[in-house]
Amino acid sequence: MDGKTLARLGAVVFVAVAVTATAIEMTRKDDRQNSPTTQTRTVTERDPLGAELARCSAMGEAGPRDPSCLRAWDENRRRFLGQSAPAPAPAGPATLFPNAPAEAAPDDATPAIQAEPSRPEVR
Repeated sequence: MDGKTLARLGAVVFVAVAVTATAIEMTRKDDRQNSPTTQTRTVTERDPLGAELARCSAMGEAGPRDPSCLRAWDENRRRFLGQSAPAPAPAGPATLFPNAPAEAAPDDATPAIQAEPSRPEVR
């Protein structure tokens, strides 16, 4: 058997298998449409957040200005990133360095790091 004949035989076998698989698939009863896993539910039944996101998306340009949409997008972002619920904001005023001592530095204090004077370039 030469190479050409072997290649033709392989192609015929491949086509025969493809036709047989197609015929079997077409004669099957379609039970997948009635299965409980593929039955469609409305967005609000699945996730109220999804319904709110769909509503906000339909709002167009007004969506980014709507406070409920901002909360919904924040919650969606939090879920997507896998973060825990945000902690409540502190009641007192926030400070830049909460652990730093409260004493103020004198006005005539020199900085801890001083710039080194530039040296002329040697050629």
